[in-house]
Amino acid sequence: MRVLMKQTGRLAAMASAAIVSAGMAHGQEATVEERLAALEGSASGYVDNSYLFLISGLVVMFMAAGFCMLESGLVRSKNAAMQSTKNIALFSVAGLMFYLIGYQILYPSSWIIENYLGMPAIWAPGDLATSDGGYASSSDWYFQMVFVATAASIVSGTVAERVRIWPFLIFTAFLTGIIYPIQCSWQWGEGWLYDMGFSDFAGSTLVHSVGGWAALVGAIVIGPRTGKYFGKAVNPMPGSNIPLAALGTFILWFGWFGFNGGSQLAAGGVENINSVAKIFVNTNMAAVGGVLAAMILTAALYKGKIDSTMAFNGAIGGLVSITAEPLTPAVWQSVLIGGIGGVLVVLTVPMLDRFKIDDVVGAIPAHLVCGIWGTLAVPITNTGTSFLTQLIGVVAIGAFVVVMSAIGWFLLKLTLGVRASEEEEMEGLDKTEIGLEAYPEFAS
Repeated sequence: MRVLMKQTGRLAAMASAAIVSAGMAHGQEATVEERLAALEGSASGYVDNSYLFLISGLVVMFMAAGFCMLESGLVRSKNAAMQSTKNIALFSVAGLMFYLIGYQILYPSSWIIENYLGMPAIWAPGDLATSDGGYASSSDWYFQMVFVATAASIVSGTVAERVRIWPFLIFTAFLTGIIYPIQCSWQWGEGWLYDMGFSDFAGSTLVHSVGGWAALVGAIVIGPRTGKYFGKAVNPMPGSNIPLAALGTFILWFGWFGFNGGSQLAAGGVENINSVAKIFVNTNMAAVGGVLAAMILTAALYKGKIDSTMAFNGAIGGLVSITAEPLTPAVWQSVLIGGIGGVLVVLTVPMLDRFKIDDVVGAIPAHLVCGIWGTLAVPITNTGTSFLTQLIGVVAIGAFVVVMSAIGWFLLKLTLGVRASEEEEMEGLDKTEIGLEAYPEFAS
């Protein structure tokens, strides 16, 4: 239903046109057989579009496993079980909140304040016998639900190794049920940003930078891990399993084809399926550019040594960068856009350390910074947008998410408390929060 579906009404119009043309061809009103044939063609498009949502949604859901593996590999072994549990729990919370109120806020049937805030209501699937709207209503809900879970996963990696699980899940409910759908409604729900001409094809800002802003505020409110910073010195805390993090990166890379490709929102017809195919190519090549740029830059900065974690996040940064507009760029432009994303990742990590902002997995550079870059880069290849409108969208959404996230994190800090004690942190959250260890055989 993205922006009331880019294809809303197209299938109905095609069916009507087919019926009319069939009747005109015989100089009379269309026969029953001709009407059925036209409707069958319409149903075919309905099925194609619904399958695109469902298959893309399944692929995007696999990104949850990618985030889980990436984060579990980049945290220390004493926190890997906690990170795994957080990821499966946040996906569940996101699904419940999006069902209860999130979807109806994103696509409201009525408004409290026109174009700004939707009326919360529980979503319900459409009639099984209907083909209205050009796609199955449940297929659209599922596709949108896995998107909101992605935003929550971004926060999980940044605040790892010191956040307590229940306060984190309460914030996740607030993010996925309130913050995310409200700002999404401004664009994908045909709100005021949509009216201005703001463009974000698959969510560089609406999904990734939203998660990045929420993660940034959380990292500031919660504070860095104990022992991470000593004055101006940074104490490296390497992850426990680099091959696992590499697996997570590949899974995320794979999942992005559903993320961007599914956002075409239609698979019926030659133009639509060709567009999906081109989106796949551009998405892949942006990741390629991000990886290679991050590897080359780290080798130049670190005396020939390549930082594997930078290469992983370079891939993600490239993917986030192309997400705002994966259709209009040429292939070489996609490589360049992704490559700039990879460079931004490498440059942002030490900047965060300079301000003592502890981002365990590098989600802020990859999702927030590259999300902003990708959104501002849209007018380079899409002449239907403007830099000013894109900037307004980035600033408005950023300000909204920062304020709302600050309210959420500070309320949790003042009530339940959001971080583990120093003793619990030193022992590891696997034992203190989860009650079991990810790697018990190797415990000292």
